[in-house]
Amino acid sequence: MSGLAKSATLAINERSRDLLAQGKQVVRLGLGQSPFPVPSVMERALQLNAHQKAYLAVQGLAELREAVSRYIERTEGLHYSSDQVLIGPGTKELLFHLQMACDAELLLPSPSWVSYAPQARILGRDMQWLSSPTDKPDLDPEMLDRYCRQEPARARLLILNYPNNPTGSTLDPDRLEAIARVAREHHVMILSDEIYSGLHFDNRHVSIARYYPEGTIISNGISKWAGAGGWRLGAFVFPETLEPVLRNMIALASESFTSVNAPVQYAAIHAFNDNPELRDYLDNCRRLLKALMLWSWETLESAGARVARPCGGFYLMPHMEPLREKLGIQHSQALCEYLLENTGVAALPGTAFGRAPDELSCRLACVDFDGAAALAAVRELPAGSEPDEAFLGQYCQPTFDGIRRIAASFEG
Repeated sequence: MSGLAKSATLAINERSRDLLAQGKQVVRLGLGQSPFPVPSVMERALQLNAHQKAYLAVQGLAELREAVSRYIERTEGLHYSSDQVLIGPGTKELLFHLQMACDAELLLPSPSWVSYAPQARILGRDMQWLSSPTDKPDLDPEMLDRYCRQEPARARLLILNYPNNPTGSTLDPDRLEAIARVAREHHVMILSDEIYSGLHFDNRHVSIARYYPEGTIISNGISKWAGAGGWRLGAFVFPETLEPVLRNMIALASESFTSVNAPVQYAAIHAFNDNPELRDYLDNCRRLLKALMLWSWETLESAGARVARPCGGFYLMPHMEPLREKLGIQHSQALCEYLLENTGVAALPGTAFGRAPDELSCRLACVDFDGAAALAAVRELPAGSEPDEAFLGQYCQPTFDGIRRIAASFEG
């Protein structure tokens, strides 16, 4: 634990709150928390189940596990029984338990979410970054193959997250199929972190489990596409071939968190069940995010940054290498200090996501706006029309203004 710092996302959120308390204007694009309200069907269910106080099964409420298995079958065409599902207090905790349960080297495409690598460090696991030379975290199957051939017998865990945090990009089916072939050849276990699957802008998310079902654990939860991050509920879905890993994790859970809180488990059933209210909610969330994120991407690209085109979620990772000389900045931490001082925008440095310190990159979480008001306004738009720049300027403040300030600082 020596030298381990607080999570970068939580640290920037606390610093932003401190600056706001001092009366300073801050656009909070650091912490990736969904701006949208929890769907009302889930809120009502939580209220109706507030009396549920019993310890539930360690593996999770049977009805909820059944709902998760049906969700995977409905969205991916893959069949799992409820016995292959594990419910935990957020996917972050389940990821930690997975690394604890498997004595395996962790493989991470760069850039990757901030907590994968620190969890490996806490547990004393070996870890290897697989860095892409491009702005997009598009894992090269040949790079994975070359690395695995160095020690063919070594146990390895590869984590894939798509749509991706921090870039908003995703992995297309051809690339997933190629990665699956390499993983199968080298017996690499894959944790497919699909927490943003429901926010794929075109609702076309594809899981690598379609191509490598026997070696893939699917991770999902309600924090991002259902706006319920503070409810702390996630789910892992295991293939039968990895049943021993599931058993190990259940044993760990029994000696740590015991079970996820009961009222939330009952309410979460409605997140994974198919119902018209939730479909409408997700359709309009995706509609708004697609407009906002593509406008933000185009605005930053026009100002001279290099930015991967987002496909889902609410993140962008601008690279400012073309602006290095103009800005006079030499590393990503200094870039974030520059943004905070000159534009009032709080962002996270690329180093937090596995990028080199001297790379001028940062992550922007475009979530600082009133999601409830914006969602209501999207529903009032005429059929066939999409949110335009005027709409975004009215309903997506202060994010809209923050992106314009960043672009203006590059152009000025």
